[in-house]
Amino acid sequence: MRVGSVSNVNAIYGVQKTNSIYGKIASGNRIQRAKDDAAGLAIVNKMKKESNGLDVGSANIKDGIGVANIKDGAMGTMVDSLQRIRELSIQASNGLYGESDKKMIQSEIDQLLQDVERSAVGTKYNEMKLMDGSMADMHIAANADGTGMKIGMENVTLKSLGIDGYDVTKNFNIDDIDAAIERINSARSKTGATTNSLEHAYNSNTNTSLNLVASRSRIEDLDIPKAVSEKEKNRLLQNYSMSMMRKKMQDDASVLRLFGGM
Repeated sequence: MRVGSVSNVNAIYGVQKTNSIYGKIASGNRIQRAKDDAAGLAIVNKMKKESNGLDVGSANIKDGIGVANIKDGAMGTMVDSLQRIRELSIQASNGLYGESDKKMIQSEIDQLLQDVERSAVGTKYNEMKLMDGSMADMHIAANADGTGMKIGMENVTLKSLGIDGYDVTKNFNIDDIDAAIERINSARSKTGATTNSLEHAYNSNTNTSLNLVASRSRIEDLDIPKAVSEKEKNRLLQNYSMSMMRKKMQDDASVLRLFGGM
């Protein structure tokens, strides 16, 4: 190969290499194509898949925490209503109250029972009823592979609690109200434990994802100062090659003129 051809090839290669460095500097990525670092690219893609999965899992967990909080708030109001029903039931148990008095007490109890039932059948998340027994336990895809944990879906309607038709003007048992309160309190305790687990999973996902991103960055990100130095070196080499090409062309032209004048 002639010297001119070699210089031409080197110049073209230098341009390509400089353009590649420019692209890396612009993107901030050391690995843009598999040929840059095939093994590193494979590792980076695995890390990206894992961190993306964890980020989606974290979003799912936040939704799950929202469901648990909605349930807990609704059950809290139900317990308040049941506590008031219990107080009224004790009042109605007093022998000083006649039938008309008990009917007035029952009127308030009926309203409270309606409130309890309304919470049980009307508490929803994304149009899904959470506490009327119509829904199975809710799966929360908290992990990067779609696995996770479940949020229990209780049935706390009046019928399920055993207090449908509770009436202090007739034979009644305050123990029925106590059992209903205990059942809802137990459900709230389970919901609280689930919320704690979800929050722990969220923190774990977030920390793991951040660590994966940091590790990926160490493999994928470009060392800017080093790249700029490399770019400048290539630019100088390219300019040198071009200068050599021009000099060679000038020398060749001089030789041709010399022989042409003889």
